[in-house]
Formats: sequence, C-alpha cells, structure tokens
Amino acid sequence: MIKSSLKGLTTLIMSLFLFSTAYAADPVKVGFVYVGPVGDHGWTYRHDIGRQQVEAALGGMVETSYIESVAYGPEAERVFREMAETHDIVFGTSFGYMEPMLKVAKEFPNVKFEHATGYMQSENLASYGLRLYQARHVQGIIAGMMTKTNKICYVAAYPIPEVIREINTYYLGAKKMNPDVEILITWVNTWYDPVKESQAAEVMMAQGCDMVAQHTDSPAPLQAAEKQGKLGFGQASDQINFAPDAQLTATIDNWGPYYIDKVKAVISGDWESGDYFGHMNEGAVQMAPFTNMPADVEEVAQSMKDAISAGEYFAFTGPLYDNEGNLQLADGEIADDGHLNQMMYYVEGINAKVPN
Repeated sequence: MIKSSLKGLTTLIMSLFLFSTAYAADPVKVGFVYVGPVGDHGWTYRHDIGRQQVEAALGGMVETSYIESVAYGPEAERVFREMAETHDIVFGTSFGYMEPMLKVAKEFPNVKFEHATGYMQSENLASYGLRLYQARHVQGIIAGMMTKTNKICYVAAYPIPEVIREINTYYLGAKKMNPDVEILITWVNTWYDPVKESQAAEVMMAQGCDMVAQHTDSPAPLQAAEKQGKLGFGQASDQINFAPDAQLTATIDNWGPYYIDKVKAVISGDWESGDYFGHMNEGAVQMAPFTNMPADVEEVAQSMKDAISAGEYFAFTGPLYDNEGNLQLADGEIADDGHLNQMMYYVEGINAKVPN
C-alpha cells in the first residue's frame, strides 16, 4: 500500500516537472492590443494590470506583450495580423476591434483570439466583458440622492451598446431616487483625450450639472468637477488620488482572473470560444469605497450594491420603454445578455437622441 502510494506520488511529481519544464522552454505567447495608453489611469490601465497579473500568476510559462493606442480600422487589422504571426493568444480590448479581429481570426485558425465588449464569436474567437452597468446603477442611485440642481451629466466616448447601456442604467438609478432628475450627455468621440473630456464636463456644469459621470478613460472630467466644487465618479479604476474631494466612488474593472483562466486554458489545451460577462458577485465588477457623501446616502448605495451582487435586483426589468415610446421589455421581463449587448436606445425620460 505504501509502495503504491509512493509510486503514484513519484509519477505525479514527474508529470508536474515535465509540464513546467516544457513550458519554461517554450512559453505561451500572449498579446494585448490596447485602444489607449497604459497610463490613462482608466480602461487601458486596468487591462494592463490584468496582463501583469497573468505574468505574476503563470511566471515562466508565459510571455506577454502589448501594443497601446491602436486606432480602429486598418491599423487594428494590421496589428492583429502581426501579433498572430508570433503569438498563441491575442486579446483585443475595445469594442471597435470586433470586425478586424473576426477577419484576422479566419486567417489564423490555430491562434486564439479574445475580443472585449463585443458580441460576435467564431471557432477561435471568444468575446468577453464585464457587467459594469451594475456599478454604474449604484452611481446613479448616489447621484439622484445628492444632486442639488436636479441635473446630472455624462461624458460619453462613442455611441456603442456598452456606453448606451451605462448611460441608461445611470439615469435609471438617479430617476429611482429623484423623479425630477435630468441628464445631460456630451459625446466626445474619443476614449482618451483629457482636454476634450474636461471641456465636455465644464460645458455641462455650466448648464447646471453638479454630478459628473463619464465613460471615457482619463480622470479629467472628475478633476474638472473638483475644480468647480462639484462631485463625480471615477471610471474603470479608483481615481480618488486625482480628485480626493470630488470622487464619490468609482467602478473598478477587474480583468485579471479572466485573463489568467483563459491563458491557463491555452497552456492546458482546453481553450474554448464563448461569451463571458463578468458579474459583481464574482468580483469581476468592483467599486471603490464610498466617500464624500452623507451616511444615509452611503447606506442606500451599499444596500443597492448588495442587492445587485446577490442577484436580487436588476435595473433593466420591464415594463421598460425607450424615449420614443416603444416597449423594450414587457412587465416583469429581465433583459437578457443579447438585449444588453446590442442596446442602442435611450430609456424613457432621457431627452436626447442616440447619435448615428
């Protein structure tokens, strides 16, 4: 019995040794393509934190690399093709990379591709995203309770489903707490341009906004709010150090666990395509501490966060109408992932049109 156990243990140790030795000699090459600079302190910064976590978790079994500030269109297609020549798996971290990745994935069937925030997959192309609208709804709850002017505002990047979805859930949260609230929206048509982002926030504050939210990647809108004594929310990472008197909380994107799991699957040969949508209850969607708010607001915000995390509350529940009077969700109907990932309408009450 003891000899049998020792033999089994020896076999296991040898297998692990051979596995680690093989991959130490021939590490899996992992590429990341970023839409902005790694120093944006927002979206791309958090993706690069995930890349670093892959290296820390898997050590010599992997080699990672990245290319930052890659534009949509022909440039993205070229970068994906070049990466596919030398990498085993490539992560494209922005919605606008979907079509180029689909095209290049067909040309490199032995390479694994992963596309962030999109909704298309193929045999060697997976899609992934985070339910960031969950944290954004909590931000809306806070904004609705704290606005003194009944005007909140949103600095938006591009009119894609992810951004539209978060504008809607932010507004729905604010409206839930304050039926008189209005939302102002400015589209800057960039993910990262601190000057444009700041100017957009300044214009809306001049129109009465006193709660600044954003779906762009620098801390500039939040800093603009601080300069004017207004309040706001960090985007993608905790930006409290940039605006210690203005930040109420921030959405924190936690990509690392997903990246580690998918790279491990490449190493083991178990990688599969699919569509991942990370939830607050698994730590994929996080929030910075609640600050600069009264205790009663914090209590309500925490209660809402807990209910969302527990799966007891869902903002997109019918009856839900768009702002043109069309019924989008029937009474009691909860939006499925397909609906969420292709949402291109404003909800009832938003006095604006979705740009073409």
